[in-house]
Amino acid sequence: MDQLCKEPHLDITVDENEIVAGAKEIIKKIRPTWSLDKLNFKIFTDGITNKLIGVWYVGHYSDMVLIRVYGHKTDLLINRQDETRNIRILNKAGFTHSIYATFNNGLAYQFIEGNTLTTETVRDPYIYPLIAKRMAQMHKLKPDDAEILKEACIWNKIEQFMDIMPKEFSDDAKQARFEKLIRPFTVLKQNYQLLKKELIDINNEVVFAHNDLLLGNVLYNQKENSVTFIDFEYTAYNYQAFDIANHFAEFAGIDNPDYSLYPGEQLQKAWINIYLQEYNDINCVPETEINLLFSQVNKFVLLSHFFWACWGLIQSEHSTIDFDFLEYAAMRFDEYFKLKEKYLNTRF
Repeated sequence: MDQLCKEPHLDITVDENEIVAGAKEIIKKIRPTWSLDKLNFKIFTDGITNKLIGVWYVGHYSDMVLIRVYGHKTDLLINRQDETRNIRILNKAGFTHSIYATFNNGLAYQFIEGNTLTTETVRDPYIYPLIAKRMAQMHKLKPDDAEILKEACIWNKIEQFMDIMPKEFSDDAKQARFEKLIRPFTVLKQNYQLLKKELIDINNEVVFAHNDLLLGNVLYNQKENSVTFIDFEYTAYNYQAFDIANHFAEFAGIDNPDYSLYPGEQLQKAWINIYLQEYNDINCVPETEINLLFSQVNKFVLLSHFFWACWGLIQSEHSTIDFDFLEYAAMRFDEYFKLKEKYLNTRF
């Protein structure tokens, strides 16, 4: 465990509205030889949880330092100590970037070259096999860390979300939208309890999972023909089928999700076949195994929709990012209710 030594912690709090000034303070500490008047800055806009800025010295773009400022009140959603521990584990295993430093409301880390996925590239026949293999490789990791709970995290996490998600809003206009878009909490709670019962009975394998493989969290490097996963805020042991289903749901995109882009049976089974070849280290996967995991994935996608809908409600109350989280929560709940009778034997 000595190689998982902790990075320095800086007693600096970055104002999310003064992110460039805050980034300079971080750079002064971790790159003291970089002249402040020769820095370049790039603000990234993909994320809807945190704010991210890249800083590099003139002529040294590949040495960029990424500085992520945690979104307002995201400590309600994310255990930041777990996140940094997971990054250290995955960096040691060769899976992702290193951390240069943490600070009071964020972290500074290594830049990795590559393009985030789009709704087109995520289904590209040259790219999706790389993602399937990489996920299988991650799922095979068995971190040697006594602090990591080796059981599915999803139930505790979603119940935590349901406890803290808003049941009403003080703003009248927001409350009216909330009542129009979101079903009553009693209905949501009943659905959750029955969904939990149904999915636990499936007895799907529990693995070390990313749990948030949206398009922006996969970098594709065309030159090296490789993919790298980033952002491990929700990484923990979880159901294998959840991680796959969650990724499939993200084929829809984030800004204006289009769930007609959810992969069809043929693409899902091709993806799952590649995944199982890598996961089980075999060249030929029995069709029964592909069909079983396919069936499990399409049940767990319901949990993905439900989970991120609850997340969206919490963000709608606390986030300062310009994004309609209430609308997003409604879309995810609507997708859950639309699909539940198709994918579950239980009618409820």
